[in-house]
Amino acid sequence: MKLKLPIHINLWTILSLVILLLILLPNLTILLNFFTEESENWQHIKEHILPLLLKNTSIIMIFTGILTILIGTSLAWLISAFDFPLKRFFKWGLILPLAIPPYIAAYTYNGILNYTGTIQTILRNRFDIYPNQAYFDIMTLPGAVFIFTLFLYPYVYMITRTFLSNQSSSLIENARLLGSNSFEIFFRIVLPISRGAIVGGVSLVLLEVLNDYGVVQYFGIPTFSTSIFQTWFGMNDLNAAIKLSATLMFIVFSILIIERLLRGRKKYSYSSPKVRPLTPIKLQGWRKWTAFGYSLFIFVLGFLIPFIQLFDWMLLTYEDIISPVFTSLIINSLVVSFVGAAMIIVFAIIIANFGRMHKSFVSKLSAQIVILGYSIPGAVIAVGILTVFIAIDNLLFGFYESIGLGQILFLSTSLFMLISAYIIRFLAVGFNSIQSGFDKIGNKYTEASRMLGMGVTKTFFKVDIRLLKGAIFSGFILAFIEIIKELPLTLILRPFNFDTLSTKAFQYASDEQIYDASLPSIIIILISAVAIFVFYQVLEKERK
Repeated sequence: MKLKLPIHINLWTILSLVILLLILLPNLTILLNFFTEESENWQHIKEHILPLLLKNTSIIMIFTGILTILIGTSLAWLISAFDFPLKRFFKWGLILPLAIPPYIAAYTYNGILNYTGTIQTILRNRFDIYPNQAYFDIMTLPGAVFIFTLFLYPYVYMITRTFLSNQSSSLIENARLLGSNSFEIFFRIVLPISRGAIVGGVSLVLLEVLNDYGVVQYFGIPTFSTSIFQTWFGMNDLNAAIKLSATLMFIVFSILIIERLLRGRKKYSYSSPKVRPLTPIKLQGWRKWTAFGYSLFIFVLGFLIPFIQLFDWMLLTYEDIISPVFTSLIINSLVVSFVGAAMIIVFAIIIANFGRMHKSFVSKLSAQIVILGYSIPGAVIAVGILTVFIAIDNLLFGFYESIGLGQILFLSTSLFMLISAYIIRFLAVGFNSIQSGFDKIGNKYTEASRMLGMGVTKTFFKVDIRLLKGAIFSGFILAFIEIIKELPLTLILRPFNFDTLSTKAFQYASDEQIYDASLPSIIIILISAVAIFVFYQVLEKERK
């Protein structure tokens, strides 16, 4: 009797399973270590610090989630359903706040609002007004919510706008014929049908909030990510850091479960094959200028003000900052971002193609495992992957000695570990793009090639890869942007004397050298903004 395997074993299967195992290993290490013996530090954290961490994290997540839903959904509805001045610019301009990492926005706005900042200086020197400092203190919980909301709402905006722009205009037109005004249509029709898109967008926002280290550390707000750093590097207690990381993982899993429950089983589909996309209505009078003013207000707060302030500071300090050392920062950032993004795309293609060829439980599970990496905060992944790499180094000590390296931590002090962490953290970004590309091209060309006698691998390189160019490019750009902005993973796992633009900007800001932090910040923003614009153009071209 032959044993029937659930999947066909070939090169694609083996490579996919190896990649999935590598993704799971650091996370499983953390979860298993959670049940080990408790240290005195962990008992102290559990009794006295953990309640504060849960309180601060909950407040930031709840209010950031509510505000990003309000801003992102309302802007998506305006851009999709109405026509007003500069709408074509706002369509992609409202995505630009994603080009500014929240930690850069945090120290920029603090620099604008503090006693020596632009606003208070103008009030004192021109109007002889000496305001109460409490009104301008942004380094608080509400200040953190303000930063996260302004610079993460594009996740909700992009996903919801894409959903609404593909909706049938008959839904809206029928509601108008029945006497509903714009507000009633928005609350009774748009919000219910967009529930899945909105929940998906706000879930990404909340995961980014949990992942953040720069904002909360700079503002001095105790959260899980700051506590993991302090426990690990301050107390030198890796065991307690692992237990904190595992606790944070349980919170992430709870968010993912709640997301599934909120999405529900309701699905909205077309009742007719003749679908006419939503046609924007040209606004007139005060409505036109209200829509324009609202969009401009969010764009100015979320991109223009911090960018102009950083540019002004850069003009004051760039001559002192530019040097061969600074050039190496740019090269380091571009190299790790390019290599990391390229490896992410290669791994994403392997797993996505495996899932397309094998419609089985294993292939469906592989997609969920890939997405899991993006759900886990960077500080948690860093703890897990360092634990794994140190264990590997310990196993290889004998080999290192045999080739003359001595007893050193070779892998766990190398760029290889940092690149591996990027792959685990951001593989879902490339995977989603590649999977969407495969869904779009379908299987007909692949099947035709197979019928003509080509093998699976030859068909992939001759046919599939050429049809996936747009998806590959989009996935690469998105992964590149994520890596060049990334902070927690790079801070923890970078090799000795290896800095990037993000770590240097954060270091300057932490040392109160805010003006010096402007140049690396501006370069990060410009690279990200150009990449976002190119991504938008590719997306629009594919849609047309």
